[in-house]
Amino acid sequence: MTTHLPETDRLLGTSSTLVAAPMAGGPTTVALATAVAEAGAFPFLAGGYKSVEALAAEIEELRRTGHPFGVNLFVPDRTAVVDAEAFAAYAAALKDDADRYGLVLSAEPVADDDHYADKLALLIEHPVPVVSLTFARPDPEDVQALQRVGTRVIATVTSPDEARLAATAGVDGLVVQGPGAGGHSATYDPARTIEDGDTADLVRAVREATGLPIIATGGVDGPDAVRRLLDAGAEAVAVGTLLLRSDEAGTSATHRRALADEAFTETVLTRAFTGRPARALRSAFIDRHEHEAVGAYPAVHHLTRALRQAAGSAGDAHVLHLWAGTGWRSAPTGPAADIIAWLAPTES
Repeated sequence: MTTHLPETDRLLGTSSTLVAAPMAGGPTTVALATAVAEAGAFPFLAGGYKSVEALAAEIEELRRTGHPFGVNLFVPDRTAVVDAEAFAAYAAALKDDADRYGLVLSAEPVADDDHYADKLALLIEHPVPVVSLTFARPDPEDVQALQRVGTRVIATVTSPDEARLAATAGVDGLVVQGPGAGGHSATYDPARTIEDGDTADLVRAVREATGLPIIATGGVDGPDAVRRLLDAGAEAVAVGTLLLRSDEAGTSATHRRALADEAFTETVLTRAFTGRPARALRSAFIDRHEHEAVGAYPAVHHLTRALRQAAGSAGDAHVLHLWAGTGWRSAPTGPAADIIAWLAPTES
């Protein structure tokens, strides 16, 4: 087996200044990762919500291209406790939505750790160049186990305090996620209020707090935003939303149409779909349920999953989780390589 592990002093082991962010749940595909790698960017595969077998197959398929790449895993929050009464009340509040699709939603919370230990074992046995860890402070022993097989380990953080905590785990670098990022916030405290702010300012604050190398993400809407984040001190900039409508992305047809639909006018942070704050296009479902949503990830994710799947199949965008960052209006269609070429910083 040929394993392309990092060879340079840069965090990703390459000269890439653009990164394809891992988008779990379908949008990130091997085809997308391959296309952005061939265009000179650094791709991440999304390990979340996949079986170990499915992730292993994707890794081996991408490995055969010869391009360096990373894999993202969700770190389980071992301290999370579900308020069973509040969860049952939220399940009851979703009854009308469920009835519309002939579904019965269980009021019993489902807990899982996304097969984290097994996926970690896979990445130790079959190393990849980079692993990023999201949703909680990584265990230092997990970080060291990955580093021993030659993998660079990156933690995703949303504040200087989280960056300091991640640094104590011994990670090699950080993904600094600004509040404008689409999809789930990586905050270590899902109950906290995510305040608006500029990603470049957050990058500077995290650099001062830790000095670790940084990949910046969140709110990127074009090449000027990429340049601002690099100028703020990031080694690279990760983009996700801007790739959602690319030819190679696995984004659903309903989600793609919504991203171009002028009826959607803003993004908001919501816990209504998964119990963890995530930025999405504001929809009727969010308006109906955000005030009663319960903070219980991944239990709420499992509660609403069948409902979201049914809505997506039916083309009902207003009950689908339309993850999108604040730069969603700029997301183009066409080959991913063209999007990377458009975003690529030029020498000034």
